[in-house]
Amino acid sequence: MAARDAIADLRQIAFLLERANEATFRVRAFRSAANALGALPGAELAARAEAGTLTEFAGVGEVTARCVAESLRGEEPVYLRRLLATEGTDLDEAAAALRAALRGDCHTHSDWSDGGSPIEEMALAAVGLGHEYLVLTDHSPRLTVANGLSPERLGRQLDHVAALNAALPEGFRILTGIEVDILADGSLDQSDELLARLDVVVGSVHSGLKDDSAKMTRRMLRAVENPHLDILGHCTGRMVAKRPPGVTGPGDRGHRTRSRPESSFDAAAVFAACAEHGKAVEINSRPERQDPPKRLIRLALEAGCLFAINTDGHAPGQLDWQRYGCERAALCGVPADRVVNTWGADELLKWTATHDR
Repeated sequence: MAARDAIADLRQIAFLLERANEATFRVRAFRSAANALGALPGAELAARAEAGTLTEFAGVGEVTARCVAESLRGEEPVYLRRLLATEGTDLDEAAAALRAALRGDCHTHSDWSDGGSPIEEMALAAVGLGHEYLVLTDHSPRLTVANGLSPERLGRQLDHVAALNAALPEGFRILTGIEVDILADGSLDQSDELLARLDVVVGSVHSGLKDDSAKMTRRMLRAVENPHLDILGHCTGRMVAKRPPGVTGPGDRGHRTRSRPESSFDAAAVFAACAEHGKAVEINSRPERQDPPKRLIRLALEAGCLFAINTDGHAPGQLDWQRYGCERAALCGVPADRVVNTWGADELLKWTATHDR
């Protein structure tokens, strides 16, 4: 029986664990083993698996070593087989059609801020999902808990992305971006010069979430009116699902998820401004966010808003969470032609350019 690609099997297990929102340490075990063993020549990997010495490498445990040995024998690892057998049910027809129409993801994070994986790994996972582009939107400077990017670091990241794009598979590209903080006065937490260089700007509120409705409304309206902002991210800031104590989402460095109520603001006024200025409202696909709630998706739809169905992914496996956003969008009757990431990269960039940068 021909050997399987053992490193690919380890990475697929990590991907499926991330997608299932499993604890970080489980994901890390398989991804660390893949990184530790990936540079070994095939013959040495096979010899060490046969001799039972794979666990001598840092980051390789008994479970991951067993998976490698099974792969090299040509067997689908038992751990992988169990994950594949319990993936869950398919999306219903409308949600599946919407998911199939998506051509990219406009809100993702890497280990340059609070993500858990290099940009390259995020990009290759997006390629594997059939995307044509991935918008990299690491955090802005004032969100220090998320290792937000200073202007200098953001400049270096732009150069790094340019180099990566030259090496990625033909037909796929990383688009530059940022998840910029909407500050207390509604201004954006990055210089106009740098924001103007980016392909896509997602603006989100991360602080002062308990501000009174009038203050929050003024803050969000000013942000939406800013010509640099393209997408209003997770607009209510709510958290609806708890994870086990002390366990963060795979790749979410510095975050602890607790339930949190919605911020109070005049949603009708904010969505009207989004429609007027041609900005998109994000449908955030993270299971613990589900933001905005369905009643507000419907309100934004009635206001004439565009949408972006994004994962807010902080790890490769989380990039497949768009299915959750698609389910909620389909339940609210959001048509594919109102979702900006059903557009190709060139059309998306033409849209962001209309915001008078």
